[in-house]
Amino acid sequence: MGEVLALVDARLRTALGEPDARAAVTFLGADRIEVLRFIDGDVVRYATLGMSGQPMNDPKDLMADPVRGPRAELVLSVRTGPADTDKVLRPLAVLASSPQVEGVIVAPGASLDLGEPLWPGAPFSSVLVAEPGGLVADLELDELMDPVRFLPLLPMTPNEAAWKRVHGAQALQERWLTHGTDLRDPLRGSVTLD
Repeated sequence: MGEVLALVDARLRTALGEPDARAAVTFLGADRIEVLRFIDGDVVRYATLGMSGQPMNDPKDLMADPVRGPRAELVLSVRTGPADTDKVLRPLAVLASSPQVEGVIVAPGASLDLGEPLWPGAPFSSVLVAEPGGLVADLELDELMDPVRFLPLLPMTPNEAAWKRVHGAQALQERWLTHGTDLRDPLRGSVTLD
């Protein structure tokens, strides 16, 4: 696990630069999750480190494979400014620990719901997991292991999350694109959902 996380840490630094802050959270029954903060102009990026230490396994499998299975880390990008987005560190760690704690497989198109704002005053309590590969390239591991994928998180308002459950992730992303939604705006309202 430690070797994988060292490689992931190096990949994040190569893609995003040196983190200017990091915090660690440990939940009962789960491995330690770190959240690294990277500043890039007027955008702050938060990336988890620890989720990929073990592969995600289907909870229906009787025996969890300690080597094979999808591996991922989460990346959230928001604009700096009026919102106290640094309070997202613990919620991100909660989301990153969900494969170990709840036995879920986090993959593109999935919704992850916290049941509370991502940070104080945030209009979002859930995120849409987007396709990887844009910001941080997949990290290939030894041949028996799946690559580590760096999954972008797109904050969703409660109305957007409900609409996504009915119409699907692709339809919501198309609506955001059509309306020119700034998904990095930490205070944005819900996109038009008619």
